[in-house]
Amino acid sequence: QKLSSDSSAFFVGPSLVTRDDAGDKNVAALCSVACTEAKNGAIVPIRQTYQMSSRNRDNLVPVIGTETCVGDRVHLSCPLDATLLVRNSTLAPQLHSLCAGALTGQLALLHARTESSLRDGSPLCSQRPYHFRLPHTPHHTITVVYPSRQLNGTDDVSEDSLESTRRELHRRFNLPMNRPLLRKHMTLGGSIGNSVYLNNVHVGLNVSSADGGEVSLVQGVYTYHHYMQDRFNDDGWGCAYRSLQTLWSWFKHQGYTGLAVPTHRQIQQALVDVEDKPAKFVGSKQWIGSIEVQTVLNQLMQVESRILFVMTGASMSSHAREIAMHFQEQGTPIMIGGGTLAHTILGIDFNDRTGDVRYLILDPHYTGGENIGVIQNKGWCGWKNNSFWDQHAHYNMCMPLRPNII
Repeated sequence: QKLSSDSSAFFVGPSLVTRDDAGDKNVAALCSVACTEAKNGAIVPIRQTYQMSSRNRDNLVPVIGTETCVGDRVHLSCPLDATLLVRNSTLAPQLHSLCAGALTGQLALLHARTESSLRDGSPLCSQRPYHFRLPHTPHHTITVVYPSRQLNGTDDVSEDSLESTRRELHRRFNLPMNRPLLRKHMTLGGSIGNSVYLNNVHVGLNVSSADGGEVSLVQGVYTYHHYMQDRFNDDGWGCAYRSLQTLWSWFKHQGYTGLAVPTHRQIQQALVDVEDKPAKFVGSKQWIGSIEVQTVLNQLMQVESRILFVMTGASMSSHAREIAMHFQEQGTPIMIGGGTLAHTILGIDFNDRTGDVRYLILDPHYTGGENIGVIQNKGWCGWKNNSFWDQHAHYNMCMPLRPNII
């Protein structure tokens, strides 16, 4: 007689119940009972050998083998967060169906990513969807699923550990390999989008009056920081701090950091930590300049900057070509300090044939509310000619360099 081990058997009290390929309904019901009555509520897998001959189904000699296994039960949360692109004419019943389809598809995506992690031997954790708007398709979004482990209210999966995933996504979507476009804090609806401050306040200004010049502007998004914000009175001494905050906001909006814009006290503490200032500097109303701005960016964000020294305001135009090149290649806002004042340069309009030049200046000395009309109409953000600068003061520009990361 030929024996096989392709059947299932379950213990029910003192009796043995078997099920062959015919799938007898009564036997199947008993098998279900057997599973629930097994010791400690566990399912006990049993392997049985039996004869293959169909001429005599009564001649069965069961041989039972058991194997005890220990397992863990893992609970994973699956947050659902889907986006839809619909027409204005879409009706409510259609929205219900579209939402259901989007959520169903996302569940399948989360399941696939969890299975992939198990096959790869990666630590089992939740998968969370993130939505991103790409620069060449600003009206569409893509959804990327990243692993997520919540520890004390924060995500324990670092951005560095996801670099290879992001690199592959950049390759697939033909994205630049030196722009952090798919980092988690860049997701739509994240903390970046919840700012109470104004972004890109230069948008909508009249064009510069420089005749025949080429305009080079800041690339991307920044936030306007100025005197008296955050219910903090820094009128008369905090202009360079506010310019630094504007620079920091640019790096945050472009995805180079997930850290919040530092406060005046945190800026002062960073300078004390590198022994640039004494301990009593923290909490003071002392000014800082371009060199200190460079130091803080490097200390807190590991961003390098170039310092451009200008002998006098009268000679500022001689550096117009360097400033234009900075905006074309780096695209970061520039902090400039001279005399007792600090400003932020957002762009330049330069005619290299005639030497005519205009500077797009963002003034941190503004003390009013977040009113874009007042800011633009009163010149707190606007184009200035060379007479704007103190003709006899020395100037230093802090020109941050864009990190080469993904």
